[in-house]
Formats: sequence, structure tokens, C-alpha cells
Amino acid sequence: MEYRHLGKCGLKVSEIAYGTWTARGSSAAQAIAEQCIYAALEMGITTFDTADVYTRGRAEEILGKALGSVRRESVVISTKVYWPVGDGPNDRGLSRKHVTESLHASLRRLNTDYIDLYQAHRYDHETPLAETLRAFDDLVRAGKVLYVGVSEWRAEEITAALRIADQMGFDRIVSVQAQYNMLWRVVEPEVLPLCAAEGLGHLAFSPVAQGALAGKYLPSAAPPPDSRARDLVGSQLIARWLNDPVLTAVQRLAPLADEAGLSLAQLAVAWTLQNPGVSTAIVGASRPEQLRENVAAAGVTLGDDLMRRIDATLAGTAERDPGRTASPRPRP
Repeated sequence: MEYRHLGKCGLKVSEIAYGTWTARGSSAAQAIAEQCIYAALEMGITTFDTADVYTRGRAEEILGKALGSVRRESVVISTKVYWPVGDGPNDRGLSRKHVTESLHASLRRLNTDYIDLYQAHRYDHETPLAETLRAFDDLVRAGKVLYVGVSEWRAEEITAALRIADQMGFDRIVSVQAQYNMLWRVVEPEVLPLCAAEGLGHLAFSPVAQGALAGKYLPSAAPPPDSRARDLVGSQLIARWLNDPVLTAVQRLAPLADEAGLSLAQLAVAWTLQNPGVSTAIVGASRPEQLRENVAAAGVTLGDDLMRRIDATLAGTAERDPGRTASPRPRP
């Protein structure tokens, strides 16, 4: 495993991070998620991404339990706030009340005194941005949060947050978490250049496009019975790529992956890590073996010619419209 700075801040994150979004559903699925966390630690992963909304806090509890036996300083824990976690009118959004209360609830579930990276899970159009940023700044000054970031914000929203922080002396956001893979490239025109200019790290989630880039979905064929496309929530996320033009293009990547000595999933993760500004690729896994396969992409360098041929192979299938940066994700 290799480690990179999160943008220009001093925090180092593992090149591959483990995301606990898949820690949902049955108790068996949650037990597997715990096994994946242990496997991640064995493979040198130090960065773990979760959110209060994942299984209504259960994902944070699983992560907190699994990390209870490791030295706290040896791992980076990232969690998020925004989506509803209850039925009350203040159980959502980025108000001072909800941000503060959600942070304390996350600390209890994760069994820790502080969060390394606390992120706004989406932009809140109903709360003044200065209120949110002041709440984050207060948590940093209180020692309960070390760094703050945002997830799936548009470039103009990030710019506004940086401007207000500079004007009011608030702690600046240090990172942007956004979906990024060979097929979903909407951050390239605006968000990634902004990150580069402002020194923000990019935590890229879904580098294998919910499994669409792993090659297991075939054109004109039903999804495998144990695949994410059969899962109610997962099927909503992967649906945009389950069409013959995209799946046919993905199959044409197989010879390029063979040439690089990689599986299709490893090629996808390596491609994401290769792009400038990416600090870490957040991968999920339905079993430890799948995680080990993805981790093998750490440290892999793809040649410029191979990168160009990948682009040519997927020409016409990748989404690049920056207006779709904040892609909606259904609540687990």
C-alpha cells in the first residue's frame, strides 16, 4: 500500500480507502463488512469512509467496533452529515443544530473522541453556507474534528465555501469526495481543476462504477444472481450503465487489462488513481477476496498510451456533463 497527502494538507491517506456503504441489509452482510474491515487493515489500508446515514448509523457502529482493537492514531476515519437520520424536521441538512448533534452521534457510534475528516454529504440549499462553515469551524476548534471536506458539491458551491472561509477566518475545507471512474467523469471540466488550483484532495468513490467496470455484466444478458444489480438500492445506482453500448465497450477493455496484467476491476481502480488530483480511491466490497483484488491496483502505473487507448475504447459512453456533478444517491 502507498500513501498520499490529502491535497495540500498534512494528512496522509492510503491510496485505497475502504468504504462502508455496503454494510447494509442482513446481519450476514454486516458481518461480511466487518470481515472486510479486518482484511483492509491487514492489507495496509488506513483510511475508512462512512456516513451517519448508511444503514441509519449501523455502518458507523460496525466500523467503530472493528477498529476498536487498533491504535486510533494509525487510522483515518471519515464520516459525513446531511441526509435524514430521523423523522424530525431538524434531523437532516447542514444547520448548526443538525451538524453538531450528528457529529456527537457519530462519535458515539464510532467509539472515538474525534473524526479525522468530517464532510458535508451534499450541499444544503436551505441553510446559509456561513452557518454550516461556522459549525464545522467550531467543531475543529473544539478538537472533535481535525479536517473538514465536502461530498458531491458543484464547483461554484465549493468556491463559495472557500471564499466565505477566507473572509471569516474559518478552517478551510481540505477535500472533495466525488464519484469518479472511467464512465462517470463529470468532475473533470470544473471540479478537478478547482481542486488543483486550491490544493484540495479528491476522494474518488465508485472507481469500478458499482461493478459495471468489473466485466461481470454482459451485453443482452441478465445480471448475475449475486450481483449488486439485483440489490434494490444497488440496482438504482448501476442502472445507468446496464445498457448494451456501455457493457460492450467495457468488454473491449479486457485485452487492455490483460496487456497490463490486471483484471478489469484492477484496471478501473488504477485508472482512477492515475488521474491528477486523486488522493485516494474509495472501494467497497461484498467479500474480502473482492477487496484484495482491488487493493492490488495500488501502486500500479498505466502508461500514457494505454490511458489514451482506454479513452478511445470508451468514447461516447462516458458522462462528462458538469451539470451532473452532484449525482443523486438514494438513501440506504
